[in-house]
Amino acid sequence: AFDQDRFVLFLQPIMDIRRNLIIGHEALLRMVTEKGDIITPSEFLDIAERFGLIHDIDRWVVSRAIQLIQKLQQDGKPTYLEVNLSGKAFTDKNLLPLIRRELTETGIDPAALVFEITETAAIENIAIARHFIVELKSLGCRFTLDDFGIGFSSFNYLKHLPVDYLKIDGSFVRNLPHDTVDQHLVKAIVEVSCGLGKKTIAEFVENEETLHLLREYGIDYAQGYHIGKPRKMSEL
Repeated sequence: AFDQDRFVLFLQPIMDIRRNLIIGHEALLRMVTEKGDIITPSEFLDIAERFGLIHDIDRWVVSRAIQLIQKLQQDGKPTYLEVNLSGKAFTDKNLLPLIRRELTETGIDPAALVFEITETAAIENIAIARHFIVELKSLGCRFTLDDFGIGFSSFNYLKHLPVDYLKIDGSFVRNLPHDTVDQHLVKAIVEVSCGLGKKTIAEFVENEETLHLLREYGIDYAQGYHIGKPRKMSEL
């Protein structure tokens, strides 16, 4: 796939709930087979990690995302772009220099580049993760903690991770209108987030009823099939 340039970024819109406005997108990696079929990361990332290719994938995603932001800014379109990094990104000594170099070369607004890492990966490498996040924020970029809420012990770690956004795990959102436990948990996450000065993003928003509840609870942003499905940039 690397040799034949068969990776592509799909974009899924992120909506500002209060303003009912699309403010940016999450960049989602896909692999395209020789027959044109689309393969999701769950089918190839573990293999890439096993064979030592995960750092190459992280660098490819970051480079393409920065190029994409540059094009979006030139076209005058919303440029907030969330970019997923693997749990191994913290240990890649070449990634930060790559980001610095490409930010300088393209001249994009660093605030438009929002890096995303899973809660689990950050907690497993808390000291390294903090240093990595601090370095990226010093460049003007922002950071999202993904899959947040799976382990409530992670609330303690939030004091040490200078992230800007908490993305609430979809398991709490998918059945929100019909599960009172999920409703209480989401409210608790919002309260903690507000106290720490962090914005919240709810993923897997699949209907208007869920969106209504999220707005009522004070969630800042939402994404999911109800907002928009992932598409190629050419289809947006």
